[in-house]
Parts: sequence; C-alpha cells; structure tokens
Amino acid sequence: MTGSRILLDGRSLTLRDLVRATRGGVTILLSDDALTVLAGSRNVIEAAIARGQVIYGVNTGFGKLANVRIAPDALDRLQANLIRSHAAGVGAPLPRDVVRAMMLLRANVLLRPTSGVRPDLVRALVGFINAGLLPWVPEQGSVGASGDLAPLSHLALALMGEGQILGENDRPEPAGPALARAGLRPFAYGPKEGLAFINGTQAQTAMLALIVHDAWVLWRSALGAAAMSLEALRGTPTPLDPRIHEARPHHGQREAADLMRYLLRESGIRESHRENDDRVQDAYSLRCTPQVLGAVADAIAFADRTLEVELNASTDNPLVFGDEVLSGGNFHGQPVAQALDVLAIALTTLQAIAERRIERLVNPDLSQGLPAFLTADPGLSSGFMMVQITAASLVAESRTLAYPASIGSIPTDANQEDFVPMGMAAAYKTRRILTNAQRVVAAEFYCAAQGLEFLKPLQPGVGVAELHRRIRTMPDPVPPLEADRPPAPDLDRLSRAVADAVLDPAT
Repeated sequence: MTGSRILLDGRSLTLRDLVRATRGGVTILLSDDALTVLAGSRNVIEAAIARGQVIYGVNTGFGKLANVRIAPDALDRLQANLIRSHAAGVGAPLPRDVVRAMMLLRANVLLRPTSGVRPDLVRALVGFINAGLLPWVPEQGSVGASGDLAPLSHLALALMGEGQILGENDRPEPAGPALARAGLRPFAYGPKEGLAFINGTQAQTAMLALIVHDAWVLWRSALGAAAMSLEALRGTPTPLDPRIHEARPHHGQREAADLMRYLLRESGIRESHRENDDRVQDAYSLRCTPQVLGAVADAIAFADRTLEVELNASTDNPLVFGDEVLSGGNFHGQPVAQALDVLAIALTTLQAIAERRIERLVNPDLSQGLPAFLTADPGLSSGFMMVQITAASLVAESRTLAYPASIGSIPTDANQEDFVPMGMAAAYKTRRILTNAQRVVAAEFYCAAQGLEFLKPLQPGVGVAELHRRIRTMPDPVPPLEADRPPAPDLDRLSRAVADAVLDPAT
C-alpha cells in the first residue's frame, strides 16, 4: 500500500486496506510476481485439458450434473452459460461499498496461484474497479455454498458486457454501453474461469468486512455514550477500578474499563457527589458496562479473526496445487456466516444495554434528580419521551433479527448441495442490526448530552466533555433542547455522526 494505491498479491490484503479501497478514491494495482505465478497455475489447467483429464466444472457439468462430460469445443460456452444461468438474484441492489468490496476481494482471491485462471481475468476485473464501474448485484438469492453464486454471477455477467451496472442514483443501466464508454472490452471467460469467479464467499465476506470495521467504531462510540450517561446520572466510576477487571481478565472487559476510565478522568461531576452519595451500587446498566460491552468486543474480535483468514483465502473449486487439480469445499461459507451471526447477537446486546441507560436518563424515578424526560417544563413539554420509545422499537426489531441464519440449512441443487450456511441472510440482517445499534447509541448520546446541560456548571470527565463538545459543534450540530422540537432530525444527525466515527473517542 502506498498513498492512494493498493497492491494486490493474493496474500496480504488487510481490513484497513479493504475499507480504504472500498470507501475512498484508491487505485488498485496487481503484483507482477503474483501474476507470473498465476500464469503457471493456468498452464496446469490447460495441460490437463489437453491430455483429456476430467476436471469438475472445466469439462463437466456443475453440481448434480457433474457426471455429464462436455465436448472440447463447448468449454468456453459452458462457462458463459454458467454465469448467465446463475445470475438469479432478486431484490434491491447491494450498496455501492459492498459491491466494490466484493470486486476487490474477488480479484485478490483469483490472483492466488490455486485459482488457475488467466492473469487477463484479474486484469479485466481490476480495470473494471479502477474505471469506477459497479455491477448491479441483487442482495437476495445466495445460500452461501457453493459460494455466493448468484451475487458473484451478477458481477461476472457485467464483466462480460451483459447484465447491469449501478448508474446515477443507483438506477440500473446496461453494462455493455458502460464498458464501451470506459474504454473497456467485455471479457470472454475460458475453461474454469466462470466457475472460479463465482465459487467463493466474497459477497458475504465483503459484508462481514465492512460490518466488522463499523462495529469497532460503534463499540468505542457506545463506550463514550455509556460514560456520558454515567456522568449525567451521577454514577460512580468505582466499578471501573482496574483491579476488578484484572481479577476476571477477559480482554474485551479490560479494554472497555480502560477506555471508560480514560473518558471519565478529572470529572468535576464525580467530585461533586463523592462524599454525600448514599447509593452503595449503581444499576447493572451502569455498573456492568465493561462486562457487557467487553463481551461484545470479544465477539467482534472473533469475527475479525475469521475475516483476517478469509481475506486472503482460496475459496473457489477446484484448486490447483503444483501439477494437481483437487476438488474440495473451500467455497462453503460456514465460517463467515457463523461470524456474522455472532456479530448479530453481540450488536443486539450492545444496543439493548444502551436502551436501558436511555430509560434511566428520561425516567424521573431513576435519573437521580434530572427533570422528567429531560425537559425543563415536564407536562407542558414531552421532551425526550419518544426517544426512549424509538430506541425500544429498534432493540425489539434487532432481537427478532438476531436468530442465527447459519443453522438454517435448506438443501439445494437436487440435494447435491445438501448443507448450506445461508451466509448472505446472516449478512444483510446483521447489517440491519448494526444500523439499528448505531441509531440507539445516537439516541443515548442525545439524552446523555441533554442530561449534562442540567448539571452545569459542573464539568464531566475530560473525554466525555470532548464528546459533548463534538455533539454541539460538529458541522451539523445538535443544540440543547430548550423547547419541544421533532427529535427525528437530531437523531438522524447523531446517527450519521456515530456511523462516520465523529463520536468515536479514538478519533
């Protein structure tokens, strides 16, 4: 990686580089060494074809039709037919960042020496990426094995000059004319290349990668919101004492406590009630934040480790090893689907505990002297009453979505593919849960920041004060509530700020 360029070599792609390439203006380059090794891999495939060796998907049919031999003069047409017949996705198009990530991941995997494709296929795909062309890829239709067949087929179809691309305002446009305008020629798939392109986990892995990145940002922001709530509710930081967390040394728990202590340092609010507070312990949603959000961090870390392997893994079939071509099952998305399901549960937990703190902030029976619903004129004004209701609705929705998709196999392809992971179902419901969680954390920031207004001139900890300042001074700021106004625009601004890392304490 140098500046605005990223070099693909099939073995060293990182999450950081993927996000940069997906969400920024980055040019993709290909390693000459990797292309040379790939050409050798391709020679193995062509030599096997020349001597009449039977290779699945190269000179046979696919899936249940693997026992059907294909004539030598029809091998190219076999690959084109595969792509056309498998472009069976339905529904709304995947977001632009997901499609770009899919393309980048697919190029990186095809560059590996096990894929056996021509270097020209990888060059064509990278040319497509660098030209800014994004295929129209419907979000539904993949069961996650043999790979993400339908989504990747829609990518491959556009590369052929068929199918559609995402045009202005995400409207579908014919791919052929778009390639011509970009000065690109449609790619003609040779033996194995269509199968190599669509056998893989890159649709669900693209989703996993972006969710993992955004989940880390959200996790840190959620701790910032929790620290702000602790201050607004005049809670005690005693449960953050490092000795408590060394006595139960889960990594995420210790990291959560460390960050909260950092945010709460030099708190004037804490000093104001240190001596005259008769509470022995705060409620769980305050006292156990490191334990709960620590477990969330450990779940994100598990997904991150899975992703780290998958970014540079050979997931097509068959695979080339030296002079051998072996059929296997690396296209199966179970590791990715399972990681996504774990994230779905963890991100639901994150927003659920945030909603409980929101309830404490707006409820006069629980808020330690804050006015009802955080308004100076309760009764005439309803203040933040509906903010908690909105948060509750999002948590309820996320709970219905958090049921694992990866245990819901339905056999496909005449029972040849009799156990599949449903990785894309796990992916798009987890993305929805992530969005809900960002909105609930935004709602907590909204309420906690208002709570701090009633404690002035007392000042919160240095880190909390900085987050409060950002809320009030960001380019599209959220001012204190002085009289009832619709919360929706404020919540939308704060949700975007959470998603864009504006309220990430690490930035």
